[in-house]
Amino acid sequence: MNGPNTTRRTAVLAGAAGLAAAALTACGSEDEEDGAESNGGSENGGSDGGDSGGDGGGAEELTSTADVPVGGGTILDEQKLVVTQPTEGEFLAFSAICTHQGCPVSQVTEDGILCTCHGSVFAIADGSVVEGPATQPLPAEPITVEGESILRG
Repeated sequence: MNGPNTTRRTAVLAGAAGLAAAALTACGSEDEEDGAESNGGSENGGSDGGDSGGDGGGAEELTSTADVPVGGGTILDEQKLVVTQPTEGEFLAFSAICTHQGCPVSQVTEDGILCTCHGSVFAIADGSVVEGPATQPLPAEPITVEGESILRG
């Protein structure tokens, strides 16, 4: 009697394993198809966004040049960026995340870009460390200026 029971259990377990494998394969296929559709949708969205392409290739507007003081800067919390204007008409952007321990920077003063978590200070002209404990500069971020708009990229 143990032989038929074992065979039945083995068959049931094998069948369940087969169904699980089929379900996983089906999920993988759906994910791949969804991914392909999402990419296609993004590409189509990019094509549809061609109208905004005339505004800097669909670049995100970060702020206005008027909002960035000469010799200082502006922190854009949502974008995690600091935009500075070291000299009149020269605009730069850096990550707003301190390279010491990942705190967001909190102020831009005449002394530089300040991280009040641990006292690091970065230069507005190039993001370099003016005062530690940070040892690495703030990474530069690409921006462009079009008229009075500062755009990402």
